[in-house]
Parts: sequence; structure tokens; C-alpha cells
Amino acid sequence: MKSLKVGVVGVGYLGRFHAQKYADLDSVELVGVADKDSLKSENVAKECNCRAFTDYKELLPLVDAVSIAVPTIYHFEVASNCIAAGIDMLLEKPMTVTLEEADELIRMAKEKKLVLQIGHLERFNPAVQAIEPFLTSPAFIESNRIATFKNRGVDVDVVLDLMIHDIDIILNIIKSPLKTIHTVGAPVVTGTTDIANARLMFENGATANVTVSRISMTNKRKMRIFQPGSYITVDFGNKKVMTVKLSDNLMASGMPKPDIETKTFSDGDALRGEIVSFVEHVKGRTKPAVSGEEGRRALAVALQVIEQIKEHQQLDLFKDLIRPSA
Repeated sequence: MKSLKVGVVGVGYLGRFHAQKYADLDSVELVGVADKDSLKSENVAKECNCRAFTDYKELLPLVDAVSIAVPTIYHFEVASNCIAAGIDMLLEKPMTVTLEEADELIRMAKEKKLVLQIGHLERFNPAVQAIEPFLTSPAFIESNRIATFKNRGVDVDVVLDLMIHDIDIILNIIKSPLKTIHTVGAPVVTGTTDIANARLMFENGATANVTVSRISMTNKRKMRIFQPGSYITVDFGNKKVMTVKLSDNLMASGMPKPDIETKTFSDGDALRGEIVSFVEHVKGRTKPAVSGEEGRRALAVALQVIEQIKEHQQLDLFKDLIRPSA
């Protein structure tokens, strides 16, 4: 196949990295980047040796595929126009604002036989990919994703900003329908939820406890997966995996002796891996690793978490309003 012509729509913080990765690939030609902010598009275009556009619709006739990294509220509009133009898409997460929008994009892309991949980047973290052979029957997952405050991504609350990464991974690990959700969360810095916890319980008995914050003093992205006879720790940030298998030999305490192995994947580049995978699926006309359906699945759970947190906050406010004064 001739060199694939690609573009990037939205070159803010994340979109710029998309452009850099495409520019570095021999198998594609980065034709151009588009952003309403002319300074951003011109700077990234100069950096990546491609054309700059302020209207992404002018870019579409020139490309076969695009990454879409605009604010979430514009995902549906931009992706719809790309589908109408017959363009394959790598659409950043969360895929849309509503499930109705997600369903429509999936329907439209399927109708036109287009590749629709959702940008759940952590799926391509080499540490996450490395745990696949060690998974047996996950029974309990504990996930912590806390970050220092950054003035980006705050157009959505912390569940869609951060927790949706872990929701997607957990749904991919636990092969069972979700049964119940219990949540807590609160706004602290922004007008939306900045810190949240969700306990996800599945029909097969597995449970996942997920905590996220974007107002921490430090950054930590870890997940622990417990299953009969072993557990796995994933350090997303440091790309490190520790596996602990319990042997038949007993220690003096009666506890099975653990066989501990730690591996680091410092050379891995998750974004490059994601984009290479997208390009391969576009060229091969195959279903992507993180399809529109999987992006929709993670979005559905994230929206349930958000709705439940809102209900709890409204209930607490109502209690405060009706509480008798001292």
C-alpha cells in the first residue's frame, strides 16, 4: 500500500505529541495539522514539517486517516465530519459526551466500513500489555491514579479525565458483566468532581476499587490485581510489573513462600505503540485493539459513576438544607 496520508485535528498538549509520532514514522506521511489557534497549528506544523490549517475541514480531503484530539465536547462533531469524508479515525478518550453520540459514531463508522479506534492510551503501556500472560481469575483489583493539578483536561470531571483509563483496563481484565457500582466524589478546585472513588462489583464476584484525584501533591499510577495463588502490581508511570506467585513451599509462619519477579519496560512508548497499531489497522482494514464498542463500554461505566456521585452530592446538599439549626 502507498504511504498512508495522515493528519491531526487539535494540536494542544496531546495532539502535538500525536503529530510528532506520525512525523517520526516511515510508513506514513503527515500531511498537516489543524487547530483553531493558528499559532498552535503553525508551531506544530513547523516542528513536524507539514502544513498548518485553522479549519480542519480543509485538511480532510488531503488525508486517509486522522487523530482527533480536540476538547471532548467537539468529538462528535469532528468525528462525524471525518466519517462523512470517509476518513479513518483515532479518537481521543473519552470518545464522546453521551452514549447516544457514541452509538451514532459506531453506527456511522460501521456503515462506511471505517476504522474507529479510541485513544485509551494505557492499553498500549508496555507494562499493561506484559501482564496478559499472568492473568488467570482476577478476584480483586485495587487501582490508584492520583496526579498534581494541571490546567488542562478540566473541561470534563476527573472520572472522564483519569478514571476512565482504569475503567477500560478493568473491563478488559474482568470478563464478566458489571453488577453494581458504589461511588463517592467531590469538587475541590474546579466546578466538577476532582477526586473520586468507585467500587465496581461484577456478576462473577470480582471487585475493583478505583481511586482517582487530580489535586494531589504527587503523581502515582498503580494497580494491584489479586487472584488465587498470585497477585500482580502494575506501576503505569515507571512501566514496571511485579508478579508474586505463591509456591507449595511454606515459610515458618505457614504462609506459602512467594516467588517474586520484577520487570521494567522503560524503553516502551505507549503513544507510539497506539499510533503504530492504528496505522496497521487502517492499512489492514481490521478491527482496532480499542474499538468504538470498547470505548463506548468504558464511557457507559464512567457516566454511571458520574451520575451516582452527582446524586450523592445533591442528597448531601439537601440534607444540609433541611438540617435543623442548633
